[in-house]
Amino acid sequence: MNVIEIIKEKKLVPVIKIDELETTVPLLRALQKGGIKVAEITYRTACAQEAIKTAIENFPIMAIGAGTVVNDKQAEQALRLGVKFVVSPGFDEKIALRCKDNLVPYFGGCVTPTEIMRAMDLGFDIVKFFPAQAMGGLKTIKSLAAPFPSVKFMPTGGINLDNLKEYLSFEKVIACGGSWMVKSELIKNRDYEKITKLCEEAVREVENI
Repeated sequence: MNVIEIIKEKKLVPVIKIDELETTVPLLRALQKGGIKVAEITYRTACAQEAIKTAIENFPIMAIGAGTVVNDKQAEQALRLGVKFVVSPGFDEKIALRCKDNLVPYFGGCVTPTEIMRAMDLGFDIVKFFPAQAMGGLKTIKSLAAPFPSVKFMPTGGINLDNLKEYLSFEKVIACGGSWMVKSELIKNRDYEKITKLCEEAVREVENI
């Protein structure tokens, strides 16, 4: 399966902020043990690039992507490392075209009809919806989906086990991103058992939907 098919099947995209490089391997191992097959490592820390490289090298069967990619330089770095997908909080045309040229899925953030039309014009029919809860949640997604029936959404932001079912029950939502399974405090405290447990709970919830 290609990465989009994997994301559609697994429905979960943990958004991971790695502050200390040495946590990368045990953290990804905890996710894998919990049944997670996809991981989005954000570009929000000094060691992000090295963490992505480490994750790709040590977990070849996982779909490792780069998140919070906000400029073309970061996109170029991530693609050179071999990421399977790229995610941005907003939609950036330069990043989108670079990913397209490299045949790597790009999920750019879109929360308005204008942004969605811009994404569609460049050939993208799956967009990130961020920050999901703050922008009206599923109600807004349904409103946006009505005039754009070919577009699918990957909401992120404010999503957790309590509202995961609500989002995934809508057929236009291919998956949900979030950090509730990999909270910074859990990573900082090296509480990998708790992370595995949270991942297992999320995977079970997806299976029950």
